[in-house]
Amino acid sequence: MRVLFLGDIVGRPGRSIVFERLRQVRRDFRLDLVVANGENASGGIGIAAKVARQLLDAGIDVLTGGNHTFRHKDIHPFLAAEPRMLRPANYPAGAPGHGWQVFRPSGREPFAVINLLGRVFMDAVDCPFRAADAILAELPADVRFRLVDFHAEATSEKRAMAYYLDGRVSAVLGTHTHVQTNDAQILPRGTASLTDCGMTGPAASAIGMDTEEVIARYLTALPVRFAVAKTPPEMQGALMDIDAATGKVVTIAAWRHP
Repeated sequence: MRVLFLGDIVGRPGRSIVFERLRQVRRDFRLDLVVANGENASGGIGIAAKVARQLLDAGIDVLTGGNHTFRHKDIHPFLAAEPRMLRPANYPAGAPGHGWQVFRPSGREPFAVINLLGRVFMDAVDCPFRAADAILAELPADVRFRLVDFHAEATSEKRAMAYYLDGRVSAVLGTHTHVQTNDAQILPRGTASLTDCGMTGPAASAIGMDTEEVIARYLTALPVRFAVAKTPPEMQGALMDIDAATGKVVTIAAWRHP
């Protein structure tokens, strides 16, 4: 089983490269599953329901979210109705949608995708570590492939989560910072880890935003309205080969595709 996880899709450039190239990428790399973080897909912040539908129709099997997931109001009923669109599981009770889901595709092994949100320099949400414990206690025993998108700012928190879940899930993949890290590895108890998968969006940018506006913000300390950069996009993420019988990741590598 070959799985591609795409880092945060950012704005129109990120959407366009998914629409134009993902189906060919699926064929070229013989992908069985594509999961992507989509929380910045609409204007660089949040995801609208129309955009979520388009991304799922373009060849993404499961979309995950983060701290901007609820920005667009029309995504709220979509989250409640569409099992392939997740939001972080550790939002307090009452948030619309689902934070994890088990999928049972016809003729293939079942798999689970879990979405969690970090707390360091982030929103005041419930504990992601305890939320992970509660979710794993509910997962059916036959669901061996378990993918976690940990949407978090601090690398220390991401690394801690990867080691906390080592041996209990297949992979812990970090999102949110939009800068791909160089630490793809399989931890001692068998869980694959990448601290941040990067982003699917305009490569020549400041984490997806126009560089001149970001620099002006740093130079003046005054409020500046950021806009998504218009430079050519690329896809970034993690590519994994999985033993479907055990759910263990055999290989993991940081992946980039111009």
